[in-house]
Amino acid sequence: MAIAGFSTAGLNLGCSWMDTNVAKTKIWHGKKYYPKAMVASLPHTVHAPKDKTNKDVQIAVLGASGYTGSEIIRLLANHPNFRITVMTADRKAGQSIGSVFPHLITQDLPDMVAIKDANFGDVDAVFCCLPHGTTQDIIKSLPRSLRIVDLSADFRLRDISEYEEWYGQPHRAPELQKEAVYGLTELAREDIRNARLVANPGCYPTSIQLPLIPLIKANLIACSNIFIDSKSGVSGAGRSPKEANLYTEVAEGIHAYGITKHRHVPEIEQGLSDVAHSKVTVSFTPHLMPMSRGMLSTIYVEMVQGVKIEDLHDHLKKYYESDEFVCVLKKGDTPHTRFVRGSNYCHVNVFPDRNPGRAIIISVIDNLVKGASGQALQNLNLMMGYPEDTGLLAQPLFP
Repeated sequence: MAIAGFSTAGLNLGCSWMDTNVAKTKIWHGKKYYPKAMVASLPHTVHAPKDKTNKDVQIAVLGASGYTGSEIIRLLANHPNFRITVMTADRKAGQSIGSVFPHLITQDLPDMVAIKDANFGDVDAVFCCLPHGTTQDIIKSLPRSLRIVDLSADFRLRDISEYEEWYGQPHRAPELQKEAVYGLTELAREDIRNARLVANPGCYPTSIQLPLIPLIKANLIACSNIFIDSKSGVSGAGRSPKEANLYTEVAEGIHAYGITKHRHVPEIEQGLSDVAHSKVTVSFTPHLMPMSRGMLSTIYVEMVQGVKIEDLHDHLKKYYESDEFVCVLKKGDTPHTRFVRGSNYCHVNVFPDRNPGRAIIISVIDNLVKGASGQALQNLNLMMGYPEDTGLLAQPLFP
């Protein structure tokens, strides 16, 4: 079999693991294309990069000294068209990224500056990786010409009164909230392509909505009695020093938190309600796991009368068959967080419950990649006219 001028004989173009000996030089429509980094697999649909004759896209990363900021920088090292020209980090202003994150020491990047000192004159797009509640005023002050992906929760909830209820402060940029597009990539591509401001989804809502929205949309599961048990690595709490996140506080144990009041609840319910065309309420309990990365959501649902487990599995399989990053596993295979670590993939599967008429859905992602920075890059690719998988095809780290 040949695709775009190079042989793919012996390669599996599905979601299973593949040999890493992919040719370094590829031919796209008669032109040589040199990837910046080796890619361990080919996407389900091989996309030819657009013939860009203008300059590279100049990127600003606001909040570069946090986990999501550093993950954006790591991912952009593999992007052929995006170049970081501005990085901000108020407490680390004046420092190099390598001094804050030694794993990025090889990157030739400008020193970090305070946001007030940042020059956006030559910037095309911004990743905003700042804490919740701090981005509204900052984004409001940025030039209107910039494309922005905000990784905080500040623009995820359309109802600003609901934002105030759950985040304990009034929304300070309601006019921007009206134009913000909720960026769950696989389910909102066309809106994202045309957006100026994208609200990047939270990690828990990503792992939950990806399997649930197609099933609700197809009327295969009931919109009531949805129970969600989710577990996250400690990096989901951010990099700020907190006593509760010390190694001795989290190692060798597991605990629930944010019971009935986690701030991702209204985000989850907003997405499910949109496709159900009625208010959906879920029972959601998150747990903190003694691991640095990873997220697993176990979702208990009630099937519509006459629907079988096979119907749920087959529908999800067909729904995501052309998507690179959502992999519906073979029947019986259990999703593991270790098999998506460091990648932008989401693994999903469906299992029968012992209770007749009910099903169990398991979904796993890396909370820092598909749950944050990877999905943000996926969104900006669409916004800037590039294939959404550009720079994101690195395979999971194992073991």
